[in-house]
Amino acid sequence: MTETVRVYRQGTDIIPPHPGSDWTRFVCISDTHSHTFDIPIGDVLLHAGDLSSWGSLSQLIITVEWLKSLDHPVKIMVAGNHDLCLDETWAQPIYGLPPEEVHQARAYVRSQAAAGLYYLEHQPFRFTVPWGREWKVYGSPAAPLYAQGAFQYETTDEARVIYNRIPEDTDILITHTPPFMTLDTTRKGKQAGCHILSSKLAELRKCRLHVFGHIHESAGAQINTYDPYRLVDRVSVNAAMAVTKKAIVVDLRN
Repeated sequence: MTETVRVYRQGTDIIPPHPGSDWTRFVCISDTHSHTFDIPIGDVLLHAGDLSSWGSLSQLIITVEWLKSLDHPVKIMVAGNHDLCLDETWAQPIYGLPPEEVHQARAYVRSQAAAGLYYLEHQPFRFTVPWGREWKVYGSPAAPLYAQGAFQYETTDEARVIYNRIPEDTDILITHTPPFMTLDTTRKGKQAGCHILSSKLAELRKCRLHVFGHIHESAGAQINTYDPYRLVDRVSVNAAMAVTKKAIVVDLRN
């Protein structure tokens, strides 16, 4: 069988030079919480949310300006439960954030395309690498309810509405939450991932890379080959950097 995927963990594995025009190199990060890190170079940088520490615009700006400074030609980000200023719900008076801060933050993240940085909120995105391969991406900031936070849902019906929007032909999926039973174990031993997202992933036969974060202590990567009906091997990456401080690099054959 032709090799289609290679995975490297910064600081643990030796990351080789780019494998060439038959491959696309994705650099996966998440849960940076207004901190900046030394990130390996690649074709595409994927950030799976919790851009800020506690959801203020000033904290968000630290991360976005850092991401803009990185040399990856394409950079894609979603929000997470910490990113309060990006959730329109938090502009309501009962939540306490000034509405103008929320509106300014949302406009700010959507105005970075000139720097090759794209913000996705329950939406698809396509890009083409220089050697002609088009990649279809979908990004969602949602996560199951956990304390007070942004972009959270409480019921299975809410979750279904969110995840049923993911196109079936998605190649690259970015969510803040992990799916249930995939790199989602908390320090207390609980599987904190989303059951509905896990079910949806079973339908995404063409999805080759799923990047998420949220559960800091389960950072890592695995190649899922257990589905006998799969069309491709999918890499699941919990890219949370809050504990490891390291990115995960995934090379996918075009």
